[in-house]
Amino acid sequence: MTGIKTTGEKKMMFFSGRAHPELAEEVAHQLGVGVVPTKAFDFANGEIYVRYQESARGADCFLIQSHTAPINKWIMEQLIMIDALKRASARSITVIVPFYGYARQDKKHRGREPISARLIADLMKTAGADRLLTVDLHTDQIQGFFDGPVDHLFALPLLADYVGAKVDREKLTVVSPDAGRVRVADRWCDRLGAPLAIVHKRRDKDVANQVTVHEVVGEVKGRVCVLVDDMIDTGGTICAAADALFAHGAEDVIVTATHGVLSGPAADRLKNSRVSEFVFTDTLPTPKELGETLDKIKVLSIAPTIARAAREVFQDGSVTSLFDEQ
Repeated sequence: MTGIKTTGEKKMMFFSGRAHPELAEEVAHQLGVGVVPTKAFDFANGEIYVRYQESARGADCFLIQSHTAPINKWIMEQLIMIDALKRASARSITVIVPFYGYARQDKKHRGREPISARLIADLMKTAGADRLLTVDLHTDQIQGFFDGPVDHLFALPLLADYVGAKVDREKLTVVSPDAGRVRVADRWCDRLGAPLAIVHKRRDKDVANQVTVHEVVGEVKGRVCVLVDDMIDTGGTICAAADALFAHGAEDVIVTATHGVLSGPAADRLKNSRVSEFVFTDTLPTPKELGETLDKIKVLSIAPTIARAAREVFQDGSVTSLFDEQ
């Protein structure tokens, strides 16, 4: 005999960064595993130190970290954790990124601009990631930036079923806040059996987060409108779109988004908006001060979706089968 045979079984290990521990604990609970104890802290100059308290040798490792604020710190921590797993002889490293940072910088709008979404993918691959699992990328093309398997999960079933259960579908209209979201809004229409409307907007290319709404295409008068988007950052786009719908006679407006970034003036804009409810998933932690002041925010758990996908990956199953009904 010229080799050694082993009869060992596959082993899953679940790791988490410090960005969103509540989501990590919920995903681990859904998987029926514990989060591997990790020693992580910042040095006085801001450098990050990470060491795992258990051996990861030969294990299929799943590392979750959502890119919340301060975003650059948590991206760097995730890269360091990937490198630590690679050097700990992990069998495979699946990186779970519920919210993918820099996703809006996915192409060059003008000369001398970076494509930062590609840079993040390159950094993860260089650090040692074998597979990427993420939720509702800003654009589908980002999947092609990562040189390896990418499992792109969707929050649409979770969000659409919540809205469909509380609204009279006969009066429901699905609204895309811009042309870029029309394809996603179409999927909502198919799932809820509702018509589609579109808000046409123009963005000032020289002023960040500055949006001017022009017109609404579609019938919204007397309808309950559901604005669907992938993320809400400062809230300018979505609140302007809601105002346009009310100006065209909408009876009510509900806003849904997978990622509630909610930075800067978002709290005041959401509070002063006529929108009756904002529905997010917990891919990002909702700022505590925001939750205390806004009773019209509803946060749904994305943990079961992530856990089911991670289990399929570990068991060599089909992640696509989770969304075949769409």
